[in-house]
Amino acid sequence: MSRYEGDVLAGDWRRPGQGKIPQVPAELDLVVEDADSGFCGAVVACDKEAVTLEDRFGKRRLFPLAPAAFLLEGKVVTLVRPAAGAPAKRRSASGSVAVEGLRARVARESRIYVEGVHDAALVEKIWGHDLRVEGIVVEYLEGVDDLPAIVEAFEPGPGRRLGVLVDHLVAGSKESRIAARVTSPEVLVVGHPFIDIWQAVKPSVLRIPAWPDVPKGVPWKEGVIAALGWRLEPYEAWKRILGAVNSYADLEPELLGRVEELIDFVSSPD
Repeated sequence: MSRYEGDVLAGDWRRPGQGKIPQVPAELDLVVEDADSGFCGAVVACDKEAVTLEDRFGKRRLFPLAPAAFLLEGKVVTLVRPAAGAPAKRRSASGSVAVEGLRARVARESRIYVEGVHDAALVEKIWGHDLRVEGIVVEYLEGVDDLPAIVEAFEPGPGRRLGVLVDHLVAGSKESRIAARVTSPEVLVVGHPFIDIWQAVKPSVLRIPAWPDVPKGVPWKEGVIAALGWRLEPYEAWKRILGAVNSYADLEPELLGRVEELIDFVSSPD
């Protein structure tokens, strides 16, 4: 049996004399909770109609600026758009608060490995600031076929963690079978479902309707270039793709969450 009858927020639930629900500007980094879903996070963006919250795991959700829709320190509030001209903290390309006057810290022994130079370039463009704050170096491999041997050669241990980002890490794939052979607690292997890191860029950023399907037996990058009608070499196509990316908003969430997870893992003292 429920302890409460009906909706506890329904009707005139305010105590007599409580007054109007306060309006609070949705300033960056203000931590609130959505009253309906219980989602709790910091404000990372706000416009005249909606606010974006990010929880401690890096998950983001968009909520309308509805009356009495949020809880601030346990009290019901109405979030409103901050006044024009209000000072705002500068954000990095990943959406994190930028550290002014940053001097890169001495690199940790921990590392993040990605599969190729394109992966490394994209991670650097979006998360470069965060990586320098944390002192994390990103290195790239030529595929993951020899991943178990690479991990062994790295000699992971306490204070020397390894995070690995794998392309096309889906159930039943060759990549998933290779990743399953890595069992060290000081190594985290995560991946995205895309055949190539190019696909992690939202098609709308490149003004294309979708990434084209490439027939089996056709090299993926060359097949994409041909299907899109680009008269470019793969390296030229990548320059076009990377040049169109400016922030985390230009990437698919399946990649965003995995990179944030790796950065948290290799920078954690535990």
